[in-house]
Amino acid sequence: MSTSSSKPERNMYDDFDIEDPSLSTRFEEVMDDLVARCPVAHSRIGAGYSVINRYEDVRQCAMDWQTFSSADGWQLNPPEGTIQILPEDSDPPYHNNWRRVLNPPFSRPAVRKLDAFARKRAGELLDALAPRGECEFVADYAALLPGQILFEQILPVPVDDLPTLFEDIDIFSFGALEDRGPAFARVHAYLDRFLKDRQGQPPKGDLVDKIIAGVELNGDPCPWEDRVYTALDVVFGGLATTTHAMSAAIYHLAAHPDVRRDLLANPEYVTNAVEEVARLYAPVVAPARTVTTEVEIAGVPFKAGDRIALNFASASRDPDACTNPEIFDIRRSEIIHTAFGVGPHRCLGEHLARLEIQITIEEFLKRIPEFSLKPGTQPSYESGQLRAMRDLHLVWDSST
Repeated sequence: MSTSSSKPERNMYDDFDIEDPSLSTRFEEVMDDLVARCPVAHSRIGAGYSVINRYEDVRQCAMDWQTFSSADGWQLNPPEGTIQILPEDSDPPYHNNWRRVLNPPFSRPAVRKLDAFARKRAGELLDALAPRGECEFVADYAALLPGQILFEQILPVPVDDLPTLFEDIDIFSFGALEDRGPAFARVHAYLDRFLKDRQGQPPKGDLVDKIIAGVELNGDPCPWEDRVYTALDVVFGGLATTTHAMSAAIYHLAAHPDVRRDLLANPEYVTNAVEEVARLYAPVVAPARTVTTEVEIAGVPFKAGDRIALNFASASRDPDACTNPEIFDIRRSEIIHTAFGVGPHRCLGEHLARLEIQITIEEFLKRIPEFSLKPGTQPSYESGQLRAMRDLHLVWDSST
């Protein structure tokens, strides 16, 4: 792995650091290299952890929640003051109790009913952009649409509060380590107030009512804090990940006009394009698990208490799971990836994410069929356990 910098590269096999700033610019190179040469990487950072990189190993670990527990949290070396999110930071049966409450509004049939609303909101945003001939896509569109859909249709938090919530979630995901805990604490405090306010109102029959009602924990009603942690997970997942995927979709079409024109001529391949976006631009890189008993992964022994990260991003680029994985191919007959996770913790919002990416591609191409990256620009990224595109400058001819 080469670089033009004079600073020596970190050894990503034996001294991996998921927070290394260079990962933002060398992401695909590092992921491909890990898949090819290092099925298990090791980190010395903090308490230390190992990174599982190949598709079949990641899949097996994610399915086996008894051996690879989520109860210690999804973060590697979590900063002081970390607040858990539920049901992400839990195992069955408690995890499943919460998923039974959360799944219905995020099911495929429920999400299909959001199509008209989501297209209307996407169209309003894009109609405002089209006459300008340029935009910074992340701020002008991708950071806005997911919150509008989530807060207006599923979890009715006031939309006016979206910018503040998004900013704090962004700080929690990618800010300085010392700023992450306080930022998430502000989101937690906001949702605690919101749920308590709703608790004093007549039921509205929505997801908020179901979260407030809670679920059983060991035969008793779960504590109030767990209800706040669950709302926190819904908001965090709804705002922190789809923004990147939508931005990545439009970036790829800007940087690869052949793919864009192919989709314009063959719109039936848009659903495949959505899966390729998820596969190659996965926003969730590597959630953590705790090993609960002695086990071997790819020939490497682990003991109870060891921390591992399941590298969803690299597993989606494994040639054993996907032929020519580096190619964005909208004509694949089968697209296998781990971008939405595997097993009981498979992404709650995967159907909504797919809808938002598909609508973004279709509605953008409808209004702006020819566009490109602004000359002299490339998108910038933040990478850690999540990955996000920070900016995407686009230009087009608005006179046509």
